[in-house]
Amino acid sequence: AALPGPAPKDWVQAPLDPAVRAVLVGFDEHFSYAKLCQALRYLLRGGPDCLLVGTNRDHRLPLEGGAGIPGTGCLVKAVETAAQREAFIVGKPNRFMFDCVASEFQVDPARTIMVGDRLDTDILMGNDCGLTTLLTLTGVTALDEVRGHQDSGCPARHSLVPDFYVDSIADLLPALGE
Repeated sequence: AALPGPAPKDWVQAPLDPAVRAVLVGFDEHFSYAKLCQALRYLLRGGPDCLLVGTNRDHRLPLEGGAGIPGTGCLVKAVETAAQREAFIVGKPNRFMFDCVASEFQVDPARTIMVGDRLDTDILMGNDCGLTTLLTLTGVTALDEVRGHQDSGCPARHSLVPDFYVDSIADLLPALGE
């Protein structure tokens, strides 16, 4: 999306699609001020009847070699700040996604394992949904962080502790062959 003119008065006069009833914020490598303006305009026009939905709140996405890039949570926060309202998050750690899958495919939590590399999304959702959790240490989480949560007296921090961990997802391959 491009800004429709050089000045803010031009930006607020661009036509809006009357059929739009929700703003969805997800990973967008082309996120721009123009898109932020457009999202705000839809949310203001629709008021509480226009849904604000975010895919996740990941603040950083890890890359090889320890590098990282801003995550979708940064984009969600920008729209929330502009709109002065909170998005409904459909992805991890919200259990909404799990409940949808479980109802469609009759998933038995007692026979399901959540594998992930983030404590604050993957492991938290798995624990909240009553799943066995397995942390892989190839992402943003280090074992020292897990130990800190485990040794804490705080119940909220305990919900971030996985049942098991592996150094790499490749460590599971021998077990999958059995």
